[in-house]
Amino acid sequence: MPPAEQTWSDAIDEITRAQRIGLVGHVRPDGDALGSIIALALAARNAGKDAVASFGEPFIAGDEFRFLDQSVLVPPSAFPADLDLAIVCDTGVLDRVGSVAPAIEGAHRTLVIDHHVTPGTVGDVRLVDPGAAATAQLVFELLHRLEWEITKPVAEALYVGLVTDTGRFQYSSTTPAVHRMAADLLAAGVEPAPIGQVLYEEAPFGYFAVVAAVLGRARLETDAGLVWSVLRRDDLDAADVPWEAADPLIDLLRLAREAGVACLLKEMRPGVVKGSLRSRGIVDVAAIAATFGGGGHRNAAGFTTELSSDDTIAKIMDLLG
Repeated sequence: MPPAEQTWSDAIDEITRAQRIGLVGHVRPDGDALGSIIALALAARNAGKDAVASFGEPFIAGDEFRFLDQSVLVPPSAFPADLDLAIVCDTGVLDRVGSVAPAIEGAHRTLVIDHHVTPGTVGDVRLVDPGAAATAQLVFELLHRLEWEITKPVAEALYVGLVTDTGRFQYSSTTPAVHRMAADLLAAGVEPAPIGQVLYEEAPFGYFAVVAAVLGRARLETDAGLVWSVLRRDDLDAADVPWEAADPLIDLLRLAREAGVACLLKEMRPGVVKGSLRSRGIVDVAAIAATFGGGGHRNAAGFTTELSSDDTIAKIMDLLG
């Protein structure tokens, strides 16, 4: 169910009353998390608020987001511990924000803005809409209700959240409202061509070697309708490529037409595996991710596990039947 009108009113009241505001995204923020916190922090500053944004270590924004106005970002060590209001974007689980969690707990009030269904209980007010295509869509609506100006830098950050979480407007979450929002952002000054080039048409040359390694390990489990592969730390180190640059790999795996589900396992460090899941629509991969303590959407979800890659795939295949 979408948020009730009272929830919108409560969120607006919290923001209006607060002077010192801190925006937080989940660790290793994607375009939606990063775009949402930057957009809201920039708009808050323009409205006269004392606002900063951050996320837990590693405090590294992907190079593909370099065109965004990142002046509001501060490292976790500089994130205030006595905020009037902490706003958590794109997650409702405190464990997902990493080292900034104590500052959130120390804030006088907490607002969650998210489009994921999660078991999180953080937040005095929870503005959650699983029907929204992106958290940025909720931030966009919130800015309109606050009557805050959407400048070009704010619009660019919102556009990044929208375009990345809708898969360039190709996912089933893309609605007429999504396109109307995109039109408004373009009217505010967003230029899709250069943004699309940086987001989707650039990669370091070393990325080719990483792609070759991951696709070379790809396996098709015909009976389960699953295609999967593993990304190893050594793949990235040998090619001098950061973890953030490997995020698009799951979109290459999901091209296999014989599979309804794609899974990429990233061996982050010994004993820790991060999984990304994609579905063509029949299988609810959010339900699969939930068995590992993760979450997401029906067609796109993720999780972190201490199981080995082989044991993780075995469990997923069992769940697929």
